Amino acid sequence: MNRPRAGGAPGKVRLIAGRWRGTRLAVPDAPGLRPTSDRVRETLFNWLMPALPGARVLDLFAGSGALGLEAVSRGAAHATLIERDARLAQALRDTVARLPGGDAVRVLPADALAWLRQPAEPAPPYDIAFVDPPFAAGLWPEVLQRLPARLAPQAWLYLESPVDLAPAPDADWRLHREGRTREVRYALYRRAASAG
Repeated sequence: MNRPRAGGAPGKVRLIAGRWRGTRLAVPDAPGLRPTSDRVRETLFNWLMPALPGARVLDLFAGSGALGLEAVSRGAAHATLIERDARLAQALRDTVARLPGGDAVRVLPADALAWLRQPAEPAPPYDIAFVDPPFAAGLWPEVLQRLPARLAPQAWLYLESPVDLAPAPDADWRLHREGRTREVRYALYRRAASAG
């Protein structure tokens, strides 16, 4: 985590809108875990609002699950949350089990890169992908190389990175909107219609 919580105590984030509005998500103290702030999430989901109904969503480094769960709360049809930390994955499963309609969310306890290296499942591709990895892990190049094989031809891609780093997807992607806080750069890309 970029700024550890005082005393290492677990925190909470809250889903902002939709059918699960107000649901509190546990945020255990785990290395690299840095939940997307409420303000950034609100901005992101305002940008994504027209794309959410019926979308299939991938939250590649799920952590607290705030991005993937917020998407389903606001109308996405399905979300896959990938989280390698067994404790975090179990917390996500527990949360999803309590939510009405939680069967629209699948939690995979897996390493995101290992999952991306496997052959894609015979399932429809994802319409929206959230990529917010631990900043210190240097995962951007391989993620951005392998992820497009899992995404729909006109998919949306959200990247959250340190404020002084702008990882760029390849030329098949067009920057839609971006913003910055003191600590992070957040950017939403759209895959070009001609991309395969």
